Amino acid sequence: MQDEAGAPLTAAEPTPSRPPEPARERRGRLRTLVVAIAAVTLVLDQATKVWALAALTPGTPVDLVGSLIRLNLIRNAGAAFSLGDGSTWLLTLVALLILGWVVVGIRRIDHPAWVVPLGLLLGGAVGNLVDRLVREPGPGRGHVVDFIDYFGLFIGNVADVAIVVAAGVIMVLAYRGVPLGSRRDAEHAAEPDDA
Repeated sequence: MQDEAGAPLTAAEPTPSRPPEPARERRGRLRTLVVAIAAVTLVLDQATKVWALAALTPGTPVDLVGSLIRLNLIRNAGAAFSLGDGSTWLLTLVALLILGWVVVGIRRIDHPAWVVPLGLLLGGAVGNLVDRLVREPGPGRGHVVDFIDYFGLFIGNVADVAIVVAAGVIMVLAYRGVPLGSRRDAEHAAEPDDA
């Protein structure tokens, strides 16, 4: 029986607050966010490099946090810790391969947790690749502008910070089993995407 006059005999059907978003629209929005984060990262990286070249003198460090964190301008022909100084062209190729992996990842993205790390990785990789392509001594062999000196151990830039943060977040996502794309993506990876 009814507890109150006018109360329905059965529970009301819950009404969804919003209809489910089609997968293609959601992916399009996620891709746009990845590209926006990458663009901001790239602009910030290149702007700080231009500033560092104009404001800093090579070999004259400027203390930020005592001698722990300094601004110290160098032109790096190698990778982190100046490894591979004689293989700049190989580092350019590695950067292009990373970009290829990120582009594939962006095409498959279906989880918002991947937006920030893919955007940071894309922006950071492109930031250092720009240096390799346009800076001296020439295309594909250009030296990366580094200026953030960490504890006297290595010197990096904003692109490097973005790449390291992205790698950390990607490790956490992989450990937690957060999928980049849906199972359907893995099954239909070879199909063209209309989006």
